[in-house]
Amino acid sequence: MSQLRATKPGLLVCTGICILAFLYLRNPTPEEPEEEPTHPAVVECGFYPDELCSALFEGKEVAPQIAKFCNTPHGSEMLAHLRTSGNCSRMSHGLRFLTRPLSAEERNVSLAYIITLPKELAMLVQLLRAIYVPQNVYCMHVDEKAPRTLKTAVQTLASCFENIFISSKRQKVASAGLTRLQADINCMKDLVHPRFQWSYVINLCGEDFPIKTNKEIIHYIRSKWNNKNITPGVIQPSNTKFKATQGDPESSPTGNTYASPNEGFKHKPPHNLTVYFGSAYYVLTRKFVNFILTDTRAKDMLWWSRDIRSPERHYWVTLNRLQDAPGATPDAGWEGALRAIKWRSEEGRAHDGCKGHYVHDACVYGLGDLPWIIQSPSLFATKIEHLADPLVVTCLERRLRRKALQQAEVAAEPQWQLPQQSHFRSMSHTAFYGRPHQLKCEVDRACMKSPYSTPPSSVAVTGAAQHSYSVRLTHSRRNALGPTDTQAVNTGGLQMGGHLRL
Repeated sequence: MSQLRATKPGLLVCTGICILAFLYLRNPTPEEPEEEPTHPAVVECGFYPDELCSALFEGKEVAPQIAKFCNTPHGSEMLAHLRTSGNCSRMSHGLRFLTRPLSAEERNVSLAYIITLPKELAMLVQLLRAIYVPQNVYCMHVDEKAPRTLKTAVQTLASCFENIFISSKRQKVASAGLTRLQADINCMKDLVHPRFQWSYVINLCGEDFPIKTNKEIIHYIRSKWNNKNITPGVIQPSNTKFKATQGDPESSPTGNTYASPNEGFKHKPPHNLTVYFGSAYYVLTRKFVNFILTDTRAKDMLWWSRDIRSPERHYWVTLNRLQDAPGATPDAGWEGALRAIKWRSEEGRAHDGCKGHYVHDACVYGLGDLPWIIQSPSLFATKIEHLADPLVVTCLERRLRRKALQQAEVAAEPQWQLPQQSHFRSMSHTAFYGRPHQLKCEVDRACMKSPYSTPPSSVAVTGAAQHSYSVRLTHSRRNALGPTDTQAVNTGGLQMGGHLRL
């Protein structure tokens, strides 16, 4: 009995150790959280979401947030056609250019374009594809300081199309000097060659993109400005406030304050001309271009313009106000819907603010600006930067091509359709780390709601382990383009599922 009493404490200790060991094995110490990956992951977001573009155009609230997950690639397949010379027919088909006039009216009206090239080749291809038709003619000014790869690609493109050419005279273009004006005139000297039979010329820069089809542009010019030049601008008011910034100055057609790039001129204008100022953009008749190249007053004003800042904002509008100039509009003011642009000074009056960001008081558009852009009566939108948000350009391009083919009086050829299966690439998922919850969103028509519709019915946020995120996107679209496609991709912590009925 005494031996039993002596061993009892040892048995109790042993039993306690066994119990603790059992509990430990059943509930191991929580593992340390895994370190965040240091490299960005890429997530496939499924087939090209035309539904997403549609939701963006309709101003549905959640659409820009979803778009953060999915951004377009830089179009390596598209650019590959320009990096190597070869079969021109294959290039035309690969770039999805329109290769026939889409209507009898368009066949009989030729427009000329003067294009100051953008910095990015991808933006140039999308811009040119949006405005190209075989009956028009395109003069491209390649900046002398442009990268060799851009020059080579443009030369490859121009060698395949008789109606696309590079200006015979190149120069370095500065935003506020005479060179931008001179670049346009250099192209005009090439365009007046008898082999080009165009009626009107339009100038574009690398930050412009059309929001009207070729047919709509022709209708606008012929209905409101037939045989007339469009050069918005006014005489400088006596209460003008002057700009002294390094950016491109511009005048405001809706505000009460007008901004001139020049406080005063170094010399009196030649021929006692009344100097106007306004937009650098124009639509000019062919006869007026011939006048610009031959009239003594035009030549002398070009020489005088060497000493002023941003002379293109004075030159075209001043000469177009001369009574005897071909196609002149001496009594015009700011008329002419050439560009849709958001100025910081007009926020709250002409627009509801910039959804992208301002550069020199002009809005570089974001996805939230798309509804405003397509509601504008203007022919083109500016400023659009491919690097800032490629989806802005892509949505505008797809909408424009769809509208052009709907207006067409000829059967659409298969290669005119923009690809239906252009894959999107998402943002780096490292941007979403550090949030202690799981985001789970079933995105449908209600989720991508309009500001004027009922609240979303299928958005839920639930708690979960840190560094684990699951985003589920559901799109539904009723048409005959194809069956439902389901995708789910897991890339190291960011999961995205997609149900796209295309």
